[in-house]
Amino acid sequence: MQPELMQEKTVVLVKPDGVKRGLIGDVVSRIEKRGLKIIAMKMVLPTEQRAKDHYPKADDWFTMVGEKTKEDLEKHGKDVKAELGTDDPTEIGKLVGKWNTDFLTSGPVVAMVVQGIYAIDMMRKIVGHTLPFKAEMGTIRGDYSVDSPLLAALQKRTVRNVVHASGDASEAKHEVQLWFDASEINEYTRAEEDTMF
Repeated sequence: MQPELMQEKTVVLVKPDGVKRGLIGDVVSRIEKRGLKIIAMKMVLPTEQRAKDHYPKADDWFTMVGEKTKEDLEKHGKDVKAELGTDDPTEIGKLVGKWNTDFLTSGPVVAMVVQGIYAIDMMRKIVGHTLPFKAEMGTIRGDYSVDSPLLAALQKRTVRNVVHASGDASEAKHEVQLWFDASEINEYTRAEEDTMF
């Protein structure tokens, strides 16, 4: 096995709902049982700035999020403007962005750097679909979250889905640097690496 293939890094956050529900140990266990290794981990209460920096700031991201939220409200017969004060997708996306930031700063999170072969894709499989009702049973979100994007929008809050995992390599690189200093990241060999690889 080429060592660089085993070095892919991703960030996993156990969000405030996962921490408050006592799910940290299960999240860690699922990561380790999969053969991935945790090379950094800490509990932190995110500042508002760190939470804002965690999420994308591009208008196209806000528009995409706003369009999804708007479509979901309309699909369920809701008057988007009456519910959210606007029907502009970009403005709706910015509301969702604020709800995300508010939630991430509402309590401590457990931040981890996870390393291994296809770490980004493997963690996305382990955590499951972002929307809990679409997450397969056996995934973290599928097993532990039942929240609805419609209910979240009507209550003017983010979807509570227990965990975050970086979506791609550029997001992972940004998040590793955002959440950890280089001195907090460790390198070691897991005992079973020779057997697995």
